[in-house]
Order: sequence, then C-alpha cells, then structure tokens
Amino acid sequence: MKKAERVISAEEPVYLEGPKSRGYELLFAWKVLTEFIKGFRTLHFVGPCITVFGSARFKEDHPYYIAAREFGKRIAAFGFTTMTGGGPGIMEAANRGAFESNGTSVGCNIKLPFEQKPNPYMQKWITMEYFFIRKVMLLKYSYAFIVMPGGFGTMDELFNTITMIQTKSITQFPVVLFGKKYYAPLMETIETMSKEGTISKDDMSLVLFTDSIDEAMDYIKSYITTNYKIKPRKRLWWLFEKR
Repeated sequence: MKKAERVISAEEPVYLEGPKSRGYELLFAWKVLTEFIKGFRTLHFVGPCITVFGSARFKEDHPYYIAAREFGKRIAAFGFTTMTGGGPGIMEAANRGAFESNGTSVGCNIKLPFEQKPNPYMQKWITMEYFFIRKVMLLKYSYAFIVMPGGFGTMDELFNTITMIQTKSITQFPVVLFGKKYYAPLMETIETMSKEGTISKDDMSLVLFTDSIDEAMDYIKSYITTNYKIKPRKRLWWLFEKR
C-alpha cells in the first residue's frame, strides 16, 4: 500500500531558504572572477571604443537599424572600434556598419533562455553569463556611448552609464540619446526629476538628445579630440593572449 503524499495547503507558509552555503557562494565568486578575467583577456587589444546600445528587435529595414548601421560606418571612419552587446537588431546594425567599412567591430554577448546568438559582423566577441559583468565590459573600453531606441535592457544600460558619470565613477564621456520622438516621454520624465530636485540641473547636460547622426558624431568627435590623443603603446603578450 502506497503512502499518501502530503499536499501543502494554500494557507501553509512556505519558507525561503535564504543565503546559500558558503561553498556555493565561494564557487559563485570564483565564476565571477573567471568571467571578468576572460573578458579582460578577450578585449584587451580592441583599442578605444564607442559603444552603441539599442534594441535587439529591430529588423534591417527599420529606420533605427539603418541609422545604427550608419553610426557603425562613422565610428569606423573616425578610427574607433564599434562595441555593442553583440546580438541582433541595433547591435547587429552598428557592428555591421563598422565591419563592412573595414573597421574594428566587437561585442559582449549574453547567454539568454531564448539563445541570443552573436551576430556575424564582429571580428571579436565574448559571450557572458552575468549581466553585471557585461555592463562593466561595455563601459570599460569606451570613450563615448550612443543610445538608440530600445527596451528595458537599453534603459538599464543608459541609466547605468549616466549614473556612473554622475557619480564620477567614470569620466564624463559623451552620451548620445538618439531618437527624439521615441525618447520624448523619457526626456519629460528626466526634466521632471530635475524640477523635483531628485537630480541636479547640471545632470541634464550629461546627455545629448538628437535625431541627427551628424550632430551626434560631431559632439563625440569634439569631446574626444579636445581631451584625448591616441597614445601608441607596446603590445605586451601575457599567457598566450591573442590580439
């Protein structure tokens, strides 16, 4: 005779386990360190980058895809590496523009349940497991950021970037918010933040809001050429790194 299985009633409390074991947390910390090192080694020689953020959902006939592809071309012509999240949509478009213009095109892809695959327009990329490490990599090698229309992930990247600049955790690099019609409600919200005092008025200057690729690139070029020079460096190899 089989034992009757115990059924938990809807009224019976279910307890959360809380923190994992110390061994589990140590393994997690090791995986994080390993992924950081892998990222540093993969991207060490990519050169100064401009990162393009945006939705993975736009197809190649969409105006925003076309604009992102043009940005990739302009970044390549400027002599910088185009960095993206490595996936489809806006990311693919920016990588494609750079790649087809014989520029350097790289990406930081992410493992997702629906298997986001790296787009084919990159000379070098890395696929990561943790979003927070990916965000570090997308900022670490870049001297400017172009934010195209996108969803939750793009908003996360935008606000993470301007928060890092606002708190002086990174240099005040140029941030371009491209797509006036798309981002008009967001800019109204940011203006409300300023009026309510949750951000300072000076923080409004952290982002250029535009529909013009020319204006965006002139803004980026002006900042970079005024503040930086490309410094040649010795290529030091360490533990079988590949350029």
